[in-house]
Amino acid sequence: MNTDTLYQIALTLVPNIGAVQAKSLIEHFGSAEDIFKAKRNTLSNIEGIGDLKANAIKAFTQFHLAEEEIKFCEKHHIQVIALKSNEYPQRLLHCYDAPTVLYYRGNANLNATKVISIIGTRTNTDYGKAFTDVLIEALRELNVLVVSGLAFGIDAIAHKAALQNNLPTVGLLAHGLDTIYPAQHKAFAKEMLNNGGLLTEFMQGTNADRHNFPKRNRIVAGMADCTVVVETAAKGGSMITAELAYNYNRDLFAVPGRVGDTKSAGCLKLIQQNKATLLTGAQQLIEAMLWSDSKLKKPKKQPELFINLSADEKIIVDILAKKDTTYIDQIGITSGLSSSAVAAAILSLELQNIVISLPGKMYKLK
Repeated sequence: MNTDTLYQIALTLVPNIGAVQAKSLIEHFGSAEDIFKAKRNTLSNIEGIGDLKANAIKAFTQFHLAEEEIKFCEKHHIQVIALKSNEYPQRLLHCYDAPTVLYYRGNANLNATKVISIIGTRTNTDYGKAFTDVLIEALRELNVLVVSGLAFGIDAIAHKAALQNNLPTVGLLAHGLDTIYPAQHKAFAKEMLNNGGLLTEFMQGTNADRHNFPKRNRIVAGMADCTVVVETAAKGGSMITAELAYNYNRDLFAVPGRVGDTKSAGCLKLIQQNKATLLTGAQQLIEAMLWSDSKLKKPKKQPELFINLSADEKIIVDILAKKDTTYIDQIGITSGLSSSAVAAAILSLELQNIVISLPGKMYKLK
């Protein structure tokens, strides 16, 4: 590990020096070591630094803490990724508040060609789980890196679905790598180390305090090409991440839900404000992100409609043929049929083994 890595870690320990100031200083001096060697007047004259921050840098003496962190990382096979290293997630460099140092355990390429963040409420519905599972399954052949925050709900569902589909997945932590929060996720977090990893900007001994989660969220948003919000209330961590993705000029997608459903209120708000694109399925996302790939399995060609299908059944089959999965309410809206007519036609199609039902009242062609 080079000497400048020690100084970059030390820079994160200097009072009043945040990620924005650290990035500015490193860009100005070229190395973290030169920052600590610079004269007080030179530091204070840099825009955004001033006397207070310059004095904090010159007064800093706790380099032993950085040395201890390096020893801890070496012992536990944790990779220290400094701002200027080749392994640093390059997408994050375009964010004005990019972390100075990242700590990483895993084998996934943080600079993968395609990276997607999938986020949402901790108290998801069956609808949210089904959408997440189907979306990730459809991305299986594209070798997309799936990023999320290892939280309960949609985050955990996204990580687990990625593992099930042999996609690399990285969990962003709001604490150090000496622990896992929530503790219930230790088992699959360990599994992620074999196909993905765990990433944080926090040193060992850092607890999962409330103020750390917004910091974690900016990495979730910043290191991905796009962010998908599956379900969220009008306020909360997912909305913070979504706003960050929007401000970072990342593609932002939101899954629509029913009007009045509090778990979809945030998604509908993002769509209404024209901050997020309404997302109805994987193919739409793939096309929007220009992720089309010849290796991607093409949708199965639907069999010719049997002549004994009713008019209502033909309408529903046509709707389902255009999308991966469709929520029953969407079928009703698109078809113009009454709810009872839709229910009757769906039941008939299920009995004919043409349509299968998914959790959350979602349907797709078999």
